[in-house]
Amino acid sequence: MKKNNNNKEEIKKDVKIIANRIDEKRKKELIINILKVRNDLEFANRSFEFAEDELIDYYIYQIMANKSKLDYLIKKAKKYGIKNVI
Repeated sequence: MKKNNNNKEEIKKDVKIIANRIDEKRKKELIINILKVRNDLEFANRSFEFAEDELIDYYIYQIMANKSKLDYLIKKAKKYGIKNVI
């Protein structure tokens, strides 16, 4: 009986370790996505400054889309307990 309890405890420890690794991987991916979107937003803002004619609307759309995505990712990061990303 003790052997079964030991096996169950070991399995629980292994599951916890795997879950922690998955959480850490998700956090890293989230931070990478935030940095990418922030760079995309900066690029769209710089490009908007020099845009002509039809590209003005395009860059406005890009800026708005990236702001929305960045807001979403920041909220998600806060849920994970990630601070000081921006």
